[in-house]
Amino acid sequence: MGVQGLAAVLGRGIAGEVDASARRRAEYSSDASNYRVLPAAVVFPRGAEDVARTLEFARGDGLSVTARGAGTSVAGNAIGPGIVVDFSRYMNGIGELDPGQRTARVQPGVVLGELQRKAAVHGLRFGPDPSTQNRCTLGGMIGNNACGPHAVAWGRTSDNVRELRILDGTGAERTLAADPSVIPGLPEFTRAGLAVIRTELGRFDRQASGYGLEHLLPERGSAVAKSFVGTEGTCGLLLEATVDLVPLPRATVLTVLGYPDIATAADDVAAVMACDPIAVEGIDARLVDIVRVHRGATSGVPELPRGSGWLFVESAGDTPAEAYAAAEKLCRTVDALDSRIVTDPGAAAALWRIRAEGAGLAGRTPAGHPAWPGWEDAAVPPEHLGAYLRDFATLTKDHGVDGLLYGHVGDGCIHVRLDLPIADAPQRFRNFIQDATELVVRYGGSLSGEHGDGRARSELLSIMYSQDALDAFAGYKALFDPDDVLNPGVLVAPRPIDADLRLVGVRPIGTDGFAFPHDNGDITTAVHRCVGIGKCRADTRATGGFMCPSYLATADEKDSTRGRARVLQEVVRGALPWSSEAVAESLDLCLSCKACRSDCPAGVDLATYKSEALYRRYRHRPRPIDHYALGWLPRWLGVAGRMPRAANALAEIGWLRRIALRAGGIDPRRAVPRLADRTFRRSWHDRGDSDGAPEVLLWIDTFTDTFDPEIAQAAVQLMESLGYRVRMPRRRVCCGLTWISTGQLDGARARLRATLTELDEHVRGGGIVVGLEPSCTAVLRSDLPELLPDDPRAAATAAAVRTLAEFLAEQPNWRPPPRPGQSVVVQPHCHHHAVIGFDVDRQLLASMQINVTEVTGCCGLAGNFGMQSGHYDISVAVAENGLLPALRNADDDSILIADGFSCRTQAMQLSGRRGQHLAQFLLGE
Repeated sequence: MGVQGLAAVLGRGIAGEVDASARRRAEYSSDASNYRVLPAAVVFPRGAEDVARTLEFARGDGLSVTARGAGTSVAGNAIGPGIVVDFSRYMNGIGELDPGQRTARVQPGVVLGELQRKAAVHGLRFGPDPSTQNRCTLGGMIGNNACGPHAVAWGRTSDNVRELRILDGTGAERTLAADPSVIPGLPEFTRAGLAVIRTELGRFDRQASGYGLEHLLPERGSAVAKSFVGTEGTCGLLLEATVDLVPLPRATVLTVLGYPDIATAADDVAAVMACDPIAVEGIDARLVDIVRVHRGATSGVPELPRGSGWLFVESAGDTPAEAYAAAEKLCRTVDALDSRIVTDPGAAAALWRIRAEGAGLAGRTPAGHPAWPGWEDAAVPPEHLGAYLRDFATLTKDHGVDGLLYGHVGDGCIHVRLDLPIADAPQRFRNFIQDATELVVRYGGSLSGEHGDGRARSELLSIMYSQDALDAFAGYKALFDPDDVLNPGVLVAPRPIDADLRLVGVRPIGTDGFAFPHDNGDITTAVHRCVGIGKCRADTRATGGFMCPSYLATADEKDSTRGRARVLQEVVRGALPWSSEAVAESLDLCLSCKACRSDCPAGVDLATYKSEALYRRYRHRPRPIDHYALGWLPRWLGVAGRMPRAANALAEIGWLRRIALRAGGIDPRRAVPRLADRTFRRSWHDRGDSDGAPEVLLWIDTFTDTFDPEIAQAAVQLMESLGYRVRMPRRRVCCGLTWISTGQLDGARARLRATLTELDEHVRGGGIVVGLEPSCTAVLRSDLPELLPDDPRAAATAAAVRTLAEFLAEQPNWRPPPRPGQSVVVQPHCHHHAVIGFDVDRQLLASMQINVTEVTGCCGLAGNFGMQSGHYDISVAVAENGLLPALRNADDDSILIADGFSCRTQAMQLSGRRGQHLAQFLLGE
């Protein structure tokens, strides 16, 4: 039976969804690991009955079943060749939260951050908190026995699980708690294995490799539920879990301790732990440097104590004074170079963000090489950690690999991503992993401290454990899954560590469009920036950020940055053609907002990849009609701008507008924005010389010129009030934005060359170019040098371009007019956020003493996206993520500030609220 036939048969038996399309299989071919395994199909169950029927079907057809939550597993734990069951889409509810018992009953797909928000209302939380907590699921945490920085106080996931309801590999439903007899043969298995369990397992807290059979010991409560935690989906499919909650600390204080290096910091861990901290994290100086580089000078990284390695130590108390006293005691006890007690919650949060983003930002070495998991989270008893780190540094040097260190120093667990030669030298990769294994075993450590063994380390368990222990693991799995249906190749009868590596066999293919300067000019390297961290799946409405608006609207992996990158990875490896329907479907709902460019820790830029993909698909071929209607929009506006009254009159004839929009591939529910009676360019007259006044060139984009010339007039008035002579390009030139967004890169380059010719004299003279439309300004700053990398004028022009806020901030004697008490809603344009950064605008508005509500997320129109046929409903759903609620909650006298034409248009069409550009707001218009 083919995969489509499989999907059809299985789909008739469940209430959920079954998808065996090439696109869906590509999306689920990898997790956050180095491995790629195409599944036969993906199932999205709606309840326990769907899971049971899926397992029954798989057993009957000889297929394996792999459970998956958010797919953030770094060891290849959540991929498989049979059926992948995604619990995150529908089985994601919190059944009951009992504050009195301090428990929660949850489905496997619930995101930890959602549980934490609901528990916090009652002064409670789930103890373990991995850095992925805003997207990881409880099912995944149970599968991997996840931990996080607060494990020193509240333990691992296994320490916080009370009861589990599962389907074992035979399809039998079991409820696991503290009674081992629920699994036939388990009491006898435990009695027979007491010696090996007591001597080889549970030797220290972070011994996560293998199965947690130590929990079966009578002196540990014979806790079968706890022994199931960390089995990585190899023993059962989780249907429901009852977990313990812990009280939130009443007061906390963060202390940062500085040391000469991270190994010396690890030497001091015993003294730190003697002060009863609730979190201890280690950060290497090179990781901090990477954060500063990626986030820029205004990244908000607070000043750190002297040193090149730091411990972040959180102390708790019943009162702020008690917590502060605990921090002071810590500083007196430890042997640090320097220390800083951080009481400001904002500063503490900024410091913790360094650690939270470490997994992504460590995806590049300081030299800029891609860094991979594979030796991601080894752990040793904390008393040996300093010595282990020194030997590990020697090992990496000897093997010629490099990476950035961070991790749970209090538990002896260190995270690192290394520039392992996975693609070009798999044997060197294997040699390093084997040597690293032998090193950690010499220190009595564990190959994994919290992420599980998966495909990355299971083969190596034979180095860490005796044959008796390996036999015990196999015997335990056989009690649950005698036919090896569940996640085969992991832990028991493992796949080789160098089998199924995603990069093996992948070759550079260069580029036809963009230069990809940070990826060696190669789109293959570019799309493989995505290592599957999954931040694009996080609910940024609660945490800030703009990525990924379409995923927030649909909750479908297809519409995440990661899902799209996975499909493109199949394309560059030759498994899918650029012209395939899989690629078209994958990219269809990408808004080209560029938020991933800044918000993705790995620097994935799907807007650029989409443009390149469209270019490769349609170059020298007929295109969809909207590529001509919207992609050539500046041409049509140039014509319409000569007869605006006639164009506006025609657009107001309802039936004619609907026919015209449908013919142009545009959704007829969209209104046509009204043209200005007179373009700015037609009304502009150069005021001539102004007694040697400095000149500034105002970039007049098509949207400002034809729709909102009053914005340009306000900008001119502002700049002239500062003593500048304002000029504009003599000829009508265009940045090519609409050509870029529709993948018409030859046309974009032609327009950008004309732009360079027009601006060249001004730029060579040291002049500044001020843009008003954020998307066009971002093109000149970013796309220009990436589309014309060999033109020396491109980099100089990009460096000369400023936003209005940046230009004003550079004026030493200018201060914005205060407007105390004024309330504003600010919608940053996505390209402004992603390419330029909104910090300067944010600081300018803050200095005006106004009440600012800043919208987080895309407006949903996103240039041509929200206009295209088939996108209207998603466009509105994206607007509901941030913009529309903010406008509904705003006072009637609040002002909407939105520099982007798309943002203002979306707000006007969906809410009736007219927006202002920053230039207009500063003039009080």
